[in-house]
This record gives sequence, C-alpha cells and structure tokens, in this order.
Amino acid sequence: MTLQEQQALFARDVGRLITYIYLCGYSCTFGEAYRTEEQAQWYADRGIGIKNSLHCKRLAIDLQLFLDSKYLNNSEDYHKFGCYWESLDGQNRWGGRFPRPDGNHFERKDV
Repeated sequence: MTLQEQQALFARDVGRLITYIYLCGYSCTFGEAYRTEEQAQWYADRGIGIKNSLHCKRLAIDLQLFLDSKYLNNSEDYHKFGCYWESLDGQNRWGGRFPRPDGNHFERKDV
C-alpha cells in the first residue's frame, strides 16, 4: 500500500472519529496534525515526542476534546473515542495505550 493510500484511509477514519465525537455530545478541535522533521527532532531532544513521528507522514493527529465547553485533557477522558478509533481499522492505534499515555493522539501504523 502506498503512503498516499494510507493517508487517505487515515483521513477517512479521522472523519468518522470526529463524527462519532459529535454524535456522543462532545466537540473537538484540531491539535497538531502535520509535523516537520525539524519539529519532531526538537520534540525528541526535549523528551516530549519521537524523531520518527507519524505526524511527519500525515498519519497522526492530536485532537482536543470538549464537553459542555470544558476542555478534557486527561487521557482517560478519551478512552471511549480511543476504543472507537481502534475499532475502525486494525492499523489504527490510540495514544492512550502508549507506555506514556497520550490520550488525544490518534494514528495509523505505517505499513
């Protein structure tokens, strides 16, 4: 599968996830979607990200979740949506399951 085909499947599933978030009575805003290699290196140097981030391949997005206009910033707040994300495709991974949980992070494995 080409990178473009993976990106298209990722974009499709992000649309589905956002629709599901709104159907559940929440709202969301975009966080970081695309990250340059320089940004990824800067984050890695500071221990707040990794050099080979899937954001650089347009296969990851961070979403900010809101309920009744209140920003939800704990990984567990995203659990329902992380499970839904993973159910959409076997290549989808939710950051809430990472060793250092990152609940607002949604990505597609690079295959």
